[in-house]
Amino acid sequence: MPGKTRISIEDEGFLINGEATYRGRSFNGMKIEGLLLNSRMVQAAFDDLNPETRQQWVYPDTGEWDAERNVTEFLAALPLYREHGLLAFTINVQGGNPRGYGEPQPWHNSGWTEEGELRPEYEDRLRRVVSRADELDLVVILGLFYFGQDERFRDEAAVRKALDIGVNWVLQNGFTNVLIEVNNECDVPRYEHEILQPHRVHELVERVKQATRDGRRLLVGTSYGGGSIPGERVVAVSDFVLVHGNGVEDPDRIAEMVRQTRALPTYRPMPILFNEDDHFDFDQPENNMLAAVSEYASWGYFDPGQNNYRDGYQSLPVNWGLNTERKQAFFEFVKRMAGV
Repeated sequence: MPGKTRISIEDEGFLINGEATYRGRSFNGMKIEGLLLNSRMVQAAFDDLNPETRQQWVYPDTGEWDAERNVTEFLAALPLYREHGLLAFTINVQGGNPRGYGEPQPWHNSGWTEEGELRPEYEDRLRRVVSRADELDLVVILGLFYFGQDERFRDEAAVRKALDIGVNWVLQNGFTNVLIEVNNECDVPRYEHEILQPHRVHELVERVKQATRDGRRLLVGTSYGGGSIPGERVVAVSDFVLVHGNGVEDPDRIAEMVRQTRALPTYRPMPILFNEDDHFDFDQPENNMLAAVSEYASWGYFDPGQNNYRDGYQSLPVNWGLNTERKQAFFEFVKRMAGV
């Protein structure tokens, strides 16, 4: 039965099943208790409905793309992540750019139909991912929308319908291990629907909070692009603050971002969480992950890949194992930090 893993918030920290994460843990004098060390795994439910681009993602050993193989191999890797002390990962119903960065995005990776319905095959993969995470005491940061794919919606009404369906799907299934990220990097100027843009996305954050089942609602926020400080209206209505560190070369800037976020007039005690940062240097005395943690902010690993975008967790076809030195370095660092 779902509901084994319950995520909640107390002041600036996260709790799982009523107990602070990494209970009693500190690392190099920094408080780890209450943080949510995480990784960006947004392609876990990926498929490509565009026959003209589908062949870009074929597995080298079969010469075919296989969405079922992708999710099955991801599920098989989840215990390994958990054993290293990871507590959360981000997935997105509209995935992420499988080339890491760049435009355009002609592939069709949207779990939503044009009218805002949840495609059954995506629902099946998402349900298996969230259920397995629940069994392993893992938290899912579930993103609903992604730039480059939001144009798949007919209109704004379809966006609102999709949000309602997604939120009610989580509630009706009894999943208690889910945090909602309305959309990835709302301030990226590629969103075509205004309600997903910075000046209006707070409407959707509030809409998530209004949905309840048996007196329970979901915890929600939305993210901003690398180096950006969240908008005051979004912070005012959010349960936690999502920030991104990609593009930020100086770890001192990561720490400054956390301080600037806490200084916003609408900020109140709540967790600050990086769930995307493509900087590493885990063997160095200064890196973005340490900088975030030094200011008591959770940090999330984003690996777009190196060799033709084929070996990161966002590059397809994904090898969900610890198959590169970069992945190994991250998970070993998490293991040390978490005290596993």
